[in-house]
Amino acid sequence: MIRSMTGFGAASRELAGGTLSVELKSVNHRHLNISFRLPPGADVWEPRLRVRLARRVRRGHVSFLIAADAAPGGEGGWQMDHARVRAALEAIRTLQDEYGIPGELDLRTLVTAVREMLREERSDALGWVDAEALGEVVDEAMEELIRMRELEGGRLESDLRGSIGEVAAAVETIQSMAPQRLTRERDRLREAARELADGLMLDEGRLEQEIALLADKWDIGEEVVRARAHVAAFEELLDAAADEPVGKRLSFVLQELNREVNTVGAKANDTTISGRVVEAKNALERLREQVENIE
Repeated sequence: MIRSMTGFGAASRELAGGTLSVELKSVNHRHLNISFRLPPGADVWEPRLRVRLARRVRRGHVSFLIAADAAPGGEGGWQMDHARVRAALEAIRTLQDEYGIPGELDLRTLVTAVREMLREERSDALGWVDAEALGEVVDEAMEELIRMRELEGGRLESDLRGSIGEVAAAVETIQSMAPQRLTRERDRLREAARELADGLMLDEGRLEQEIALLADKWDIGEEVVRARAHVAAFEELLDAAADEPVGKRLSFVLQELNREVNTVGAKANDTTISGRVVEAKNALERLREQVENIE
């Protein structure tokens, strides 16, 4: 079974301190690239999360989102910065004494003058989440992501098998036609040589030698054998284990298969074989596009 690089997974859990949520989204990428969006104070978890994800996901751009909402009455809310309050009071009283400013200092005046004396404790920090709980929620989201990638991979696999089957059928037809086409070309060359001689004596030995040399140039047997081997290798990769990334190897096999098909087309000199080559190349182009989404 193969996996797509496209998928989504989410999980959340109610903990004593609040709600922890994880979302994973993945799309195509040549390598594994992970981008994190973490709550303030949670950056310390990034290296461990990166390793945890890399054990299960090998390729793709993965967006990793964690949200932590503290329960009411838990961590968070407004906290008094007493040091700032004391400093503000001292500064204001010094001004009053130095310039002889009358009046009583009340709370409203103090708050208006120094707003920074209050600070907000962010409720989405992960101080109330332990490593075990975080790992479990991440694993749940990751399992859902992988299930979706496998589901999409199953649909891709069906299309890939159909397209590679078209290539295989075209190659088999070419192989069955190749000997007949070579015989026709040899007969055509002999007839053309005799017509050109116009009754003159021909060196039959030399003629056969030249025809043999040309026939060797036109022979597509080796290309067909290699093409069949590449088709078999492609199908074998489709049967690989689900956790084995095969996308890059599938792309390489397609490149080699396309090279052999192009060579057959260049050497064919036969309209029927050329038609099968066009069919194979159309299927190979579909395969190339589909394989780009394989992990």
